[in-house]
Amino acid sequence: MGISASTLMIPVETQVREMDAKLLLACVAAERGFPVIIGSRAFLHFRVSSIPRGVYLAKSMRKLSIRMFDILRKLGHEIIAWDEEGLLRETDSEYYRWRLSPVTMRQISHLFAWGPDDARTFRDYSGYQGTPIHITGNPRVDLMRPELREFYRPEVDAILKRFGEFVLVNTNFSKVNHFYPELSELRNAVAAEGTGKANPFDVGKGRFKMAVFDHFQKMLPALCHALEGRNVVVRPHPAENHGAWLDIASKCDNLYVANDGNVIPWLMAARALIANGCTTQVEAAVLDTPTVSYQPVVSEEFDFDLPNSLGRRVFTQDELCTTVRAMADGELGPLDYAERRRLLDPHIAALDGMLSADRMVGVLEAQGYHERQPLPSSPFNRMQGWLHNQFRTVQKRINMHRPGHRNNLAYHAHRFPEISVTEIRQRIRRFGELLGRFDSINVEQVSRYIFRISG
Repeated sequence: MGISASTLMIPVETQVREMDAKLLLACVAAERGFPVIIGSRAFLHFRVSSIPRGVYLAKSMRKLSIRMFDILRKLGHEIIAWDEEGLLRETDSEYYRWRLSPVTMRQISHLFAWGPDDARTFRDYSGYQGTPIHITGNPRVDLMRPELREFYRPEVDAILKRFGEFVLVNTNFSKVNHFYPELSELRNAVAAEGTGKANPFDVGKGRFKMAVFDHFQKMLPALCHALEGRNVVVRPHPAENHGAWLDIASKCDNLYVANDGNVIPWLMAARALIANGCTTQVEAAVLDTPTVSYQPVVSEEFDFDLPNSLGRRVFTQDELCTTVRAMADGELGPLDYAERRRLLDPHIAALDGMLSADRMVGVLEAQGYHERQPLPSSPFNRMQGWLHNQFRTVQKRINMHRPGHRNNLAYHAHRFPEISVTEIRQRIRRFGELLGRFDSINVEQVSRYIFRISG
């Protein structure tokens, strides 16, 4: 079976957020006979013309993917996709403009959905043409379930040793405070207002995010004072510039800035979470972490209701400090579990029962990918795909040395720091100990950022 099975290509863009969940998915697939290639999205793309025909698991379907999807299909690979950002969505029309493309949707063989609402959004898109949709959940949620969250116990212990009792402030301001300022999309839209080049929604959303960003900076000194004797840790979004947060931390003795590792152990270790319109609020709700949704600016048009509804909403600094202090003292916990499940169930499948990773691999098996490779493309298309990928690779490698470019190596290192075979094996061993599986999984380093997983 292993000889003819489709190779699964699992690209990872942001290591701290995606790697562990996708490694779990890779192990489940390898256990069931699939050869798997996993690693840095950028560097995996460089190699797709040398990988046996298989299935590419895409994390998004934006216009930016049109070129790569075309190359993959010409090379004879099939594409199965989900939207990694599918839990946080604008109104449907704006979500479709930002996250979907009719061109990429036509290239996809199957869609995985976080939950029923995500599936509904795909079906209602004008560019949707009947691609099969499978409600599988997402392996990121598998890691938060009781049977797997102890995977992070060593990290939790290390965080507690490092910071003691602390409150976590999670931020998501990359679109107004990007690692490279010129890539701050919404801030750029505000700057372009009146020129005819900016979408009015983007201008409004940019002003909203900039106002919330400003309030978060202003509240931190007051929060640190209210929590005197405890620490506050700001965890910026992986694509954010840390400068503003580090500047405030230099003036507050109990304020720290850190975003190493996956967010799950940080949520498990924290006394409470403070956030606004962030996927981390959803993750905290699954993990039973007390959460405050700090909404100093309220907008029916621009707020993300799902994450904010999963925490205790506060609107002023005084409310924030009082509520967080009660949580830190153990006097106030998360929202009632039944209420959280009522809010989560329309959006996330696989909160219990079969793991999302098993559901995804089950779909692959049901479609016969474990017994066959996709049909080969014509010699002309394959040669065209090979040439296009070589040309694209040269362009990207040049851009990796251009300061401030989104493909710059420094930014790549920020989002995908090096990881060793030993570390990968250790993580697989921890999965195996918790699930009683994966004894026969092998790991091989293909290149600096790419690994082969096999059963």
